Amino acid sequence: MEITIKINRQFMSVEVSAEVADYLEQAKRNNRKLYRERQRYWDGRECDEYIISTEGRLPYCATPEELVCQRETLDEILAVLALCTDTQRERFLLHALYDFSYAEIAEMCGCTKSAVGKSINAVKNIFWKLWK
Repeated sequence: MEITIKINRQFMSVEVSAEVADYLEQAKRNNRKLYRERQRYWDGRECDEYIISTEGRLPYCATPEELVCQRETLDEILAVLALCTDTQRERFLLHALYDFSYAEIAEMCGCTKSAVGKSINAVKNIFWKLWK
């Protein structure tokens, strides 16, 4: 049986037995299957139990208890923020959530750095009083 193979970027025709031809055809099919598997799984387009078991990692899911604790903590934080003035709440959230410096917040709000510091410290004091 005659097959064509590529050696050093050149195609050559070679006479081989039927067993060798079958072996090479099976190898081609296996390579195509591996290529498809890589396309499906390793670039993130699909996921199945085999990958999860071989990788040994599962996505993190919070337990129901953790979700309840998170919700209770959020409710407590929102209750404290409800006790603050609008200015205090705005300055505190800009600092805590968005990590702006006192100088940047002062520039945004049109006030001094010390006024921003006093507002943020007032909110922190309310937190400490309610959580102690």
